[in-house]
Amino acid sequence: MTDHVARVVRQWKKEVPDVDATPMHILARMMRINIMINKDISGNFGSFGLATGDFDVLATLRRSGEPFALRPTELSKSSMLTSGTMTSRLDKLEKMGLVCRKPNPEDRRALMIHLTEKGKSLVEQAAAKHFEMEAEMLAVLPPEDREMLEGILERWSRRLEDDGTM
Repeated sequence: MTDHVARVVRQWKKEVPDVDATPMHILARMMRINIMINKDISGNFGSFGLATGDFDVLATLRRSGEPFALRPTELSKSSMLTSGTMTSRLDKLEKMGLVCRKPNPEDRRALMIHLTEKGKSLVEQAAAKHFEMEAEMLAVLPPEDREMLEGILERWSRRLEDDGTM
């Protein structure tokens, strides 16, 4: 039995034998899996009235712990968004009543972004469903395969980060 990626690699090998397409075995599969995962994840967040980026901001605030507040620059770094994109996202979340802006007690010229009670409740519900979905997605792999894959991906990610690739 074979998958789409294996067929594509075979086609490349047949048509252009001097080109090594074997990295596709891993990278193309990862990209295809990522597309499928993102579709399901986006659908889940959409059922809560959120885009994936909205959830990212709310989740960052929630997991930061009490008082569930961060500076906009901290949020931008955590989500790797530009300040302009973050501002429009925060405007949207504020209109939804999920976050609010308050003066920073340490620097009156700056603001802090606070998770509201409504935002806290919503992100906890969305996160619970999100983690449940992730567990279901990984259920096709036996625990020892998941553990091995986690280790491989962590080492690879760390090396890419150390190289400045990410």
